[in-house]
Amino acid sequence: MNLSYLFDAAHWDPSATGSFPDLLLAHLGYVALALLIGTVIALPVGLYIGHTGRGSFIAINAGNAGRSLPTLGLLMLMVTLLGLGLLPVLIALTVLVIPPILTSAYAGMRTLDSQVVDAAKGMGMRPWQVLTRVELPMALPVLFSGFRSAALQVVATATVAAAVGLSGLGRLMIDGLAVNDYSRVLAGAIVVALLAVLLDLLLAQVQRWIVSPGVSKRF
Repeated sequence: MNLSYLFDAAHWDPSATGSFPDLLLAHLGYVALALLIGTVIALPVGLYIGHTGRGSFIAINAGNAGRSLPTLGLLMLMVTLLGLGLLPVLIALTVLVIPPILTSAYAGMRTLDSQVVDAAKGMGMRPWQVLTRVELPMALPVLFSGFRSAALQVVATATVAAAVGLSGLGRLMIDGLAVNDYSRVLAGAIVVALLAVLLDLLLAQVQRWIVSPGVSKRF
């Protein structure tokens, strides 16, 4: 196993274009944008469906659709329609983000204890107060698990940005394969894997911070 590329200090120079820090920053930019856009789209829809029970088939089928959709194929289709650039990559990654967040938001709302919700209504809470003060905090563990799943998927898949000429950690694999530099390909794969693990550990800690201990004990 040749790790010379990974441990070459020259490739860790933050000021150098194409270095690990430079590629990592671009990669995280794609991930952050896709998660932000996907959450803004999917979270309200999932909460609404779970709260009202209307359109449940959308949430139920969204997970299967997301798992079966080929991201690279969608990216190539977007490039054909929109041309090269950031937009096709963001569309492909956002489509990957939406299903797990939508389905987890729906599942989190549907698994709530109806007696607690009824008690909140009996205390005179308005529907918006019931949603934001009772239902959403109780559904947060399930909802956040969907966000973590989406984050891990998009971190691994954001490497496809390099396939259409953009920066990111995928450049290590694409460019390495182009010149048969398998040390570079291996370095890219290792960094992406480590990034996914570190991100999941970070999000797990964030989940412990934001989820009420009383709610956590239910799961």
